[in-house]
Amino acid sequence: MPAPAHITENKQVITEDKQRVTENKRVVEGFLAAVNERRTEDFPGCLAPDVVDHNKIIHGEEDRPGAAFEGFGQQLAAFGEFAVTAEQLIAEGETVVARLTVTGTHTGAHPRMPEPTHRSFSVEQIWIFTLRRSRIAEIRAVSDRLGMFLQLGWDWPAAG
Repeated sequence: MPAPAHITENKQVITEDKQRVTENKRVVEGFLAAVNERRTEDFPGCLAPDVVDHNKIIHGEEDRPGAAFEGFGQQLAAFGEFAVTAEQLIAEGETVVARLTVTGTHTGAHPRMPEPTHRSFSVEQIWIFTLRRSRIAEIRAVSDRLGMFLQLGWDWPAAG
């Protein structure tokens, strides 16, 4: 005896949700790989053209859709060695949360510290990606910026 229609429909919805979650995680993994391998030319395959970076990957990043492309490029230029390691990925619907270890060595100009210190850092960060149409449309992040600044020998910004 075949399953009732509502059960078949529910199984199809669950399967489609699992496929979407798997695809979203794959997009985020691809983006992180592109960052690690400095393949900025691959960013458009992962990031929506109007991606919104709510927390700004780099100080001074413009507050406009799509500015994350330049922000990530500046970050990579400032850190000759830069790696983003996904310790954990959690996905639900159109959201992927990544718990990351981010490491780097300051070897180039950075808006917060134009002269390279040649010091290294390793901090934990959490990035929350919202995907639409198989592209990252929004990025939010929480990071240990104080720990990063201390490890790099940077001054903490003055209030004002």
